[in-house]
Amino acid sequence: MGRSKGDLVVFIGKRLLQLIPVLLGVVLITFIFTHLAVPNPCAAWAGPKATPSVIKGCEQFYGLNKPLPVQFEDYIVGLVTGNWGIDPLTHTAVLPSILAAFPATLELVLAALFLMVVVGIPLGVVAAASSGRVADHLVRIFYLSGWSTPTYIAGAVLFIWASKEFGLSGGAFSTITSPVPTITHMSVVDAILAGSPSATADALEHLVLPATALAFINMGVATRMTRTSMLETLPLEFVKTARMKGLTEFWVLYKHALRNALITTTTVLGLTTGAMISGTVVIESIFTWPGVGLYAYDAITSYDFNGTIGVVIFFAVVVVVANLIADVLYGLLDPRVEWR
Repeated sequence: MGRSKGDLVVFIGKRLLQLIPVLLGVVLITFIFTHLAVPNPCAAWAGPKATPSVIKGCEQFYGLNKPLPVQFEDYIVGLVTGNWGIDPLTHTAVLPSILAAFPATLELVLAALFLMVVVGIPLGVVAAASSGRVADHLVRIFYLSGWSTPTYIAGAVLFIWASKEFGLSGGAFSTITSPVPTITHMSVVDAILAGSPSATADALEHLVLPATALAFINMGVATRMTRTSMLETLPLEFVKTARMKGLTEFWVLYKHALRNALITTTTVLGLTTGAMISGTVVIESIFTWPGVGLYAYDAITSYDFNGTIGVVIFFAVVVVVANLIADVLYGLLDPRVEWR
């Protein structure tokens, strides 16, 4: 059956409508758990020396003295109207803070994705071309090591090594670097736009380590999927024909076989991107990277209900949208797939 732009529009519309019950479920679960974990957050916000009257005033100001169903209803209304609440410690609005931190997280994830592509895909090709031999086993050991390494271990080891060997600190820039104007909230991009080679080099130095840690623990996705797809593609007739024409093995693998094998790999990488964005909390907290992950860590450790729920909702939206983009991309790459 043929496909039309109308089919794609209907498909996207249906998936966006499915996002509504998912978000409601996420909000409800997160809301209940945060309130059960800390029944009286005002006591934590106000400090150990706070008087009962101060705590009572805090509860009235944030509406924590109301029944939970009423608090939940008020929060849903706030979400719909764009009022995601106020951070009780910094007194800043949650939604603008998350949106301001997101570009830094996106920059980190895109850098990690770039490393996964330029390293993971060639490794997958090598593993498939030497299936069952030494190179294949070595590649599998490498990406299985990344899969089995906890996030905090990979991040902590890289951070300790870099701080000892090169004196690198956390954050997006060194303290000695002259500040650059904040335009996109992406450190490397802002440094380039400012026309400062020293700031650009400094931003890249600070980006490489967290991006490497994030890429290493997710490297197996690109490598494994490329290897599997290549093993399915190499026996096909068009690959055999390319070899019969006398083409070099490198040209056969990377020009002919890989182009077909990348359809599945590209789709899986799209799905992985959403998971990586929502999984940056540990990496960003270790490297003090000023993104949504660090904001989430600060919100959780400071009992910031509004910030915690807001981050969870934001991550849920990112994951769903990333899955939608991956499905659409898969359909565009493979005309045989129908949008339903």
